[in-house]
Amino acid sequence: MTEVAARPAQTTGDTPVLEQPYRYERRELTEPDWTRFPGWKDVTPRQWASAQWQRSHCVKNVKQLRDVMGDLLDERFYADLARDQAERATMSMLIPPQMLNTVAPHVTPAGPGGLTDAFYADPVRRYMIPVFSDRRADWPSHPHATRDSLHEHDMWVAEGLTHRYPTKVLAEILPTCPQYCGHCTRMDLVGNSTTQVDKLRFTLKPADRLDAMIDYLRRTPTVRDVVVSGGDVANMPWPRLEDFVTRLLSIDNIRDIRLATKALMGLPQHWLQDEVRVGMERVAGLARERGVQLAIHTHVNAAQQVTPMVARAAKAMLEAGVRDVRNQGVLMRGVNDSAERLLDLCFARLLDLCFALLDGAAIMPYYFYLCDMIPFSEHWRLAVWEAQQLQHKIMGYLPGFATPRIVCDVPLVGKRWVHQAVAYDRERGISYWTKNYRTALEADDPDALTRRYEYYDPIHTLPESGQKWWRRAACGSHERSRSRAAAEALTRR
Repeated sequence: MTEVAARPAQTTGDTPVLEQPYRYERRELTEPDWTRFPGWKDVTPRQWASAQWQRSHCVKNVKQLRDVMGDLLDERFYADLARDQAERATMSMLIPPQMLNTVAPHVTPAGPGGLTDAFYADPVRRYMIPVFSDRRADWPSHPHATRDSLHEHDMWVAEGLTHRYPTKVLAEILPTCPQYCGHCTRMDLVGNSTTQVDKLRFTLKPADRLDAMIDYLRRTPTVRDVVVSGGDVANMPWPRLEDFVTRLLSIDNIRDIRLATKALMGLPQHWLQDEVRVGMERVAGLARERGVQLAIHTHVNAAQQVTPMVARAAKAMLEAGVRDVRNQGVLMRGVNDSAERLLDLCFARLLDLCFALLDGAAIMPYYFYLCDMIPFSEHWRLAVWEAQQLQHKIMGYLPGFATPRIVCDVPLVGKRWVHQAVAYDRERGISYWTKNYRTALEADDPDALTRRYEYYDPIHTLPESGQKWWRRAACGSHERSRSRAAAEALTRR
């Protein structure tokens, strides 16, 4: 972890200035110039502002990326990406122009290959366009990695409806997004199949699946909170999304509804469409009448992704009447992992993520999750102790209500603040957690509330003695882990 050293006090005139590890400075948001990329040199502001244009010009493969970037990237990058798509990727490639334009936003390319190094180093590129050389060669997957690492499908009470917490459910209303993140925790279901992952598919028709969800919620008065997700709700045609949310609002026990959409950042043009803004006003007005809190949750991982277009979209939703727009980021190595990055990348350099969200876009910093134990994610994942240090580092700079909690989503347990581990074997990287409620999986388990549940740090972060223990204990486990995950997916089918 990189430490940010405190500097001695300086004086300005007669007033001493106390230097801190981080110095707040209000920064204006900027929209990067998309015409710096050869493939977009003739794109007009009107086209760029069009949700339809953005969707139809998403980059879906190496060829399309080459069409946009041209010779600004060396051939080695394209080859690196192609190899990852063939051998490691758990998500198919899909990145809207708006998001691709936030990669290396302040670098002016200087001739052929001039953007290559900055492109490789960029935090947005690292998680949206992973390449083979990013992945670890020693432990590309943890031995305990699984395709559905949080057992969400095991807890379906209707197809796509996960009931994990006593009062809350997750409604996966569709399996697609406007953009696919390389680290997606729902890589087992969301997006197109890849060479590594044959995706799980819904079997019911969309209307029947949503009907089954509504029926379960009407029959289950203990549920008060619904996260409407997927996939991304921005991929649901607005009339169908509005109908589903309106039906939720007709259920007396539903008091909180959260719409999950990374597209507020990745495709803000969608949320600025007249149909969506006017429709949201209707839904938010109905929610207010019925005393229901309606919020939007988005997913921004790097400060440079907060642009004026994103701020406009967030403002439009707040003006439409949603109570809050909140951000749930994911901590990832090379993206926002070090204390210096969280206090500089997220607080000063480029644009501080938390202050950019709060000051620039009125988006509330809410959670940072540890990246989940899915296949081929070890190069992104952080150890629990690293997350604990990060939580300490960020305290005191933001208002208390806007200080994000860093949480570990523990399999079979749920979200836990990173300091809630009841025991921690740092040598082997195994933390132990307890829970205070049962899911349907433990309905008949008398030990569910006293058992300790395990979470595993990335093996490369362990001392050599711990790594040696895992090498002995998990010899050949990469292939076994993949086989086990495939068998679990077949069982679910």
